[in-house]
Amino acid sequence: MLPSKLPQILSGLVLLLGGAAQAQNPFITNQFTADPTARVFNGRVYVYPSHDILATPERGKVGWFCMEDYHVFSSANLTDWTDHGVIVTQNQVPWVKPDSYSMWAPDCIARNGKYYFYFPTTPRDTTINKGFTVGVAVADKPAGPFVPQPQPIKGVRGIDPNVLIDKDGQAYLYWSQGNIYAAKLKPNMLELASEPVTLGELPTKGLKEGPFVFERQGIYYLTYPHVENKTERLEYATSTSPLGPFTVKGVIMDESPTGCWTNHHSMLPFNNQWYLFYHHNDLSPAFDKSRSVRLDSLFFEPDGAIRKVVPTLRGVGLTDARQKIQLDRYSRLSSRGAAIAFLDPANPFQGWKTVLADNQGWVQYNGVAFGKQAPKTVMLRVQAATGATVQLRTDGATGPLLAQVTVPKGSQWQEVKAPVAAFKPGTHALVVSAKTSTPVEIDWVKFE
Repeated sequence: MLPSKLPQILSGLVLLLGGAAQAQNPFITNQFTADPTARVFNGRVYVYPSHDILATPERGKVGWFCMEDYHVFSSANLTDWTDHGVIVTQNQVPWVKPDSYSMWAPDCIARNGKYYFYFPTTPRDTTINKGFTVGVAVADKPAGPFVPQPQPIKGVRGIDPNVLIDKDGQAYLYWSQGNIYAAKLKPNMLELASEPVTLGELPTKGLKEGPFVFERQGIYYLTYPHVENKTERLEYATSTSPLGPFTVKGVIMDESPTGCWTNHHSMLPFNNQWYLFYHHNDLSPAFDKSRSVRLDSLFFEPDGAIRKVVPTLRGVGLTDARQKIQLDRYSRLSSRGAAIAFLDPANPFQGWKTVLADNQGWVQYNGVAFGKQAPKTVMLRVQAATGATVQLRTDGATGPLLAQVTVPKGSQWQEVKAPVAAFKPGTHALVVSAKTSTPVEIDWVKFE
């Protein structure tokens, strides 16, 4: 059963599609996104997610996943993201069952100057498949325009396509349907070149899906979501061959402590650092079929083992001090006197606020790029019913005092400025704390 307030929660979606994407988690905040496959093309990171929308009695199945199209997003710095718009939509693909709302997790790969976008959905012709199958759309550029092929890939039954092009040039397609399957692709990237094989060395208990395969230093990593207990956690197995046999090695990310049923991911190196892209229901905490994509750093041990990733709200990348710093996507939060809440619980797309209850509350936000030129003032969007005083410091609770801000009392949000007292060029952590015993709410901070 859908929460009674969900339609109101989502009502602002259309109005907000033009909003700017943020660097923090989730890093796309103008629409729901899930199942992110990230690729590096021409020095930019492109993310191909699925696109959750709200099912209604007229579209999709109420209370279940509902997806009708795909967007693509890109960034040169993992901080500023561009939405390139819709690249494939269900009723413009010749073989897709109209209004099936089942455009699930996709992938995209580059070969010979072309970009091949793989997506699973329901075919109109049930003699092809009674369930899901996988099709391909082709483009000359990473953001399209993509042209769907007239028919899906013959011999594939399932969801969650993923493609690996091995060092010898052979391409492989992976997908899931109860088990995880793999087959070679022909050079045209549109047809299977071998019969599918079952990657059977994985856990037999619980759902397995969403394969993402990559090679690093001669090791082939098969990574996948798996329901070991109640919800999906991310696991991995390794092999010396793209088709296995694989040996289960461990957990990449534990299941969500808040009960989000699914997780789905991809990994890539970019500028000498590996990253994990995944999803959570941050923007829809009461309904886990509306997800949002996240991004955190990933590390390997010397023996090739993947170090477990602990999800963060901060995400990755630097934040320019002259942009709005969303403190609610914090790096550290005091154990008492500080909390995070939606600005408007009826419309999560407006984002979050930081609430400092008293002078025990503080929040730390890492990775603020101040540059070389000293800012003259700092501006805060704040609210304090009885007034408050806030201090901003760099590099810790006892670091240099940047500014002390007096917040006038009032029941409405207001933008308050204060002079910057000390400045040290470079990149620093920003610590914001309350100095009075009265509550104060902070939307954002920006230096000018």
